Amino acid sequence: MGRTPAHTGVIMTEITPVLTANIEPGRAPLDCAGYERAGGYAAVRKALGEMSPDQLLDLVKESNLRGRGGAGFPTGMKWGFVPQGDDSPNPKYLIANGDEMEPGTFKDRLLIHGDPHQIVEGMILSAYAVRAPVGYIFLRPEYERGADLLHHAIAEAEAAGYLGKNILGSGFDLELHPHVSAGRYICGEETALMNALEGRRPNPRSRPPYPAISGLFGKPTIVQNIETLSCVPHIVNNGAKWFRRLGLGDDAGTKLYCVSGKVKRPGIYELPIGVTLRELVFEHCGGMLDGLEFKAAIPGGAATMLMTPEELDTRLDFTSLDKAKNRLGTAGVIVIDDHTCIVGISLNLQSFFARESCGWCTPCRDGISWIVDILRDLEEGRGEPGDAELLMREMKMIGPNAFCALAMGAEGPMVSALEKFPEEFETHISGGGCPYERPPALPPQSN
Repeated sequence: MGRTPAHTGVIMTEITPVLTANIEPGRAPLDCAGYERAGGYAAVRKALGEMSPDQLLDLVKESNLRGRGGAGFPTGMKWGFVPQGDDSPNPKYLIANGDEMEPGTFKDRLLIHGDPHQIVEGMILSAYAVRAPVGYIFLRPEYERGADLLHHAIAEAEAAGYLGKNILGSGFDLELHPHVSAGRYICGEETALMNALEGRRPNPRSRPPYPAISGLFGKPTIVQNIETLSCVPHIVNNGAKWFRRLGLGDDAGTKLYCVSGKVKRPGIYELPIGVTLRELVFEHCGGMLDGLEFKAAIPGGAATMLMTPEELDTRLDFTSLDKAKNRLGTAGVIVIDDHTCIVGISLNLQSFFARESCGWCTPCRDGISWIVDILRDLEEGRGEPGDAELLMREMKMIGPNAFCALAMGAEGPMVSALEKFPEEFETHISGGGCPYERPPALPPQSN
């Protein structure tokens, strides 16, 4: 697929941290007093003291903030769907989605562990805008430490008067509750999340009605990703124009890019939304490990399409990737090197989707498992001529006929692998299995 030099000559984009400004490796998160000294809760005092909920909603619309959880839907527009007025259903609910089980994605954990008060402040502002008196922070079960930190931050915020009844004399009431779920990838889908929060099996719900009209307990509900909510205090403090100017293309703000794979400096990078894949991998991450070449990357977690070296100059934002028939998703960038098998990667990803299917509908429950069986046959030398065509045909049929978007998420990386790396599938068939050397097994761990 061509060679890419370790250094591209691209000038790295400079940025003053926004979402990560208070986060220092190895340091405990700021307590309420420390967060206030760093400028925290100034946005709450400003919004509740000087702005109506409608004015705050209009500010978020003007900022062009788009949801950071995957779909990239305009946040202010989403909030505007919540019915208001004396005859509207009450109470309304706000849910922070911290399920974060998308492979390659670990940004919300950083925000929860590094600056929990920023999340609390973002929820106060967002709940005020949609007039929701109750909020939940939905967490995956492995985030036990995060749940403790959020419980503590909420207690501190209540003691300081930022939560509870009549916050800062504004007449607005809000209570927040962290909720640790039983866990599953499907819980990241907002309607399945609400079923889980209600104590039911987390199957997705049919839509309409949409959650903004009838969501948690049948009431109007807004579900937003933790990174999205964390942007709101900065928009209130600095303005919509400031937030829009942070982006390098058509989209606004900064973005937390999670980078994994065999690069020299994997990790989380807060950058202006719209940096190119080339700059992210070869400048910020230092390029590939010695002896390896860039082969492909998945730009937004497991449910997005493979990008090749020819696409390295694509901007990593919602608008640019949509034009490229891809998705930014969660910006969980998984970098694939030239010693890694695309068929093996596909098997790994499809095994994940098959395992995490809620089992509600036949195309997803049985169809993805069948895809896994075909891929395993290819890897283990049992592939047959026509298997690549079979995979393409069946994968394109499974996604559109499934009940929710999980199967569509499985379709993206599978179809793009078949389209962009057809020779690897054919080699597995003609050569009787995987031609790539298996990585050495990890040594047994002592108890």
